[in-house]
Amino acid sequence: MTDTRTAFDSAALERHRAALTGHCYRMLGSPEEADDAVQETFVRAWRSLDRFEQRSSLRTWLYSIATRVCLDTIGDRRRIRPMELGPVGTVNDELCTRPAAEFIEPIPESAALPSDADPAERAILRQSIRLAFMAALQHLPPRQRAALLLMEVLGCSAAEVAQTLDMTVPAVNSAIQRARATLESRQLEADDVAAEADPALVHRYVDAFERYDMDALTKLLHQDVVMSMPPYAIWLRGPAAVSAWMLGRGIGCRGSRMLPTAANGAPAFGQFRCSGPGKGFHAWGLVLLEVAGDRVTGINTFLDTERLFPRFGLPLRLPA
Repeated sequence: MTDTRTAFDSAALERHRAALTGHCYRMLGSPEEADDAVQETFVRAWRSLDRFEQRSSLRTWLYSIATRVCLDTIGDRRRIRPMELGPVGTVNDELCTRPAAEFIEPIPESAALPSDADPAERAILRQSIRLAFMAALQHLPPRQRAALLLMEVLGCSAAEVAQTLDMTVPAVNSAIQRARATLESRQLEADDVAAEADPALVHRYVDAFERYDMDALTKLLHQDVVMSMPPYAIWLRGPAAVSAWMLGRGIGCRGSRMLPTAANGAPAFGQFRCSGPGKGFHAWGLVLLEVAGDRVTGINTFLDTERLFPRFGLPLRLPA
């Protein structure tokens, strides 16, 4: 036991935090729950280091422990996006909030992507935290979700997955097939998940928004663009609906400022509304853009700024 603990001290475990956080986030859909799961993973790992036989890598062994922690945590619940709560809304709908625990929440890329990943691995890991992929994952039973992530995102073998999930290899392969079929039924397009945002498009969007030029902004939107604002249940579709909201009930966003960040493999911004003449700006929402080709396909504004902004290293106020 002493030799093992000397070889794998707490610093060695800590080096795997980002990789484990990303895995737990994919399983749970919440950065806070992912943090808790990683901490529990480290506790269990430290307690059982004497049973680590080094026949697999330390990271693979930790993934196995983290997966079991997530399965113990998740139960039968799943997180969703507002679009799954009901039909498309209108700008006149009542604004009903839902508990934050119902929604998939954004995560900073720096917290979920290991710094030592090579470019190809990093690209796969970034795609696997995109909101569209995260939402599709939530429709998989927890053990299918775990099997798919371990094999197709993290590159574990069927035998390693079988050992982690206490399944046979044929059962693992069957679970993977069912998981793939479910993802296909959700019409998850590989190109959409893999698409990288054009920096010029993102710059034009932010410029139009800060100038509050709705004519310029709507020209950048896909015809089926979706706008949502968790924890509100409402969601809107189409450039006309986005413009009507911005110029109507959302008119308080005029004069906002945007600070860039990165979330879920997509461009994101802290939005700050004007607090009044000479009073600076206050945190309003974390805006995450989804992009396909030369158009914005999704505008997701997460309004729980007191929890989210510190996690992303964003202030809660900006000076005038």
